[in-house]
Amino acid sequence: MNPHRSPLILLVCAAGFALAACSSSSTSSGSSSPAASPSSSSAAPASSAPSSAAPAGGVAAQEIAANWTAFFNAKTPVTKRISLVQNGQVFASVIKGQAGSGLASQATAKVTKVTITSPTQATVTYSILVGGQPALTNKTGIAVLQGGTWKVGLASFCGLLALENGGKTSGLPSACSAAG
Repeated sequence: MNPHRSPLILLVCAAGFALAACSSSSTSSGSSSPAASPSSSSAAPASSAPSSAAPAGGVAAQEIAANWTAFFNAKTPVTKRISLVQNGQVFASVIKGQAGSGLASQATAKVTKVTITSPTQATVTYSILVGGQPALTNKTGIAVLQGGTWKVGLASFCGLLALENGGKTSGLPSACSAAG
């Protein structure tokens, strides 16, 4: 990966990655998704639960918001974050390696909208905050239902990893090639 990446990209990636998004990439359905797939299960830890401003839209939308928020919260244990990204075990070493970033400890996500697009996929609109201040706003990601859990989608996560890698997909985990 590029040794001259910006601290913001490192922060976002360390905060939960891919998850989620600094820029958009196409998914197989043609919708736009950010890096990170980011990209959004079981309930999130109390410290990372979405605020009362969490999106309406039923239980699924609330679970997606909670999981997406937990994924981008440095206080969420790494093992939990791995479980909140599609095919997370494939990315375990990446997530563990970036979890130690000092900037990551100040990052959180705020989900503002969840749109269920199919029984197994949803579009998530979110912002990344650093120390409570917006760093990335109104980004779009994809959440997928995998194994009964709503997770940050592979396309969103891999998009963020590619962004961190200077826009290049070479050197990314092979699972990212399937993300489109």
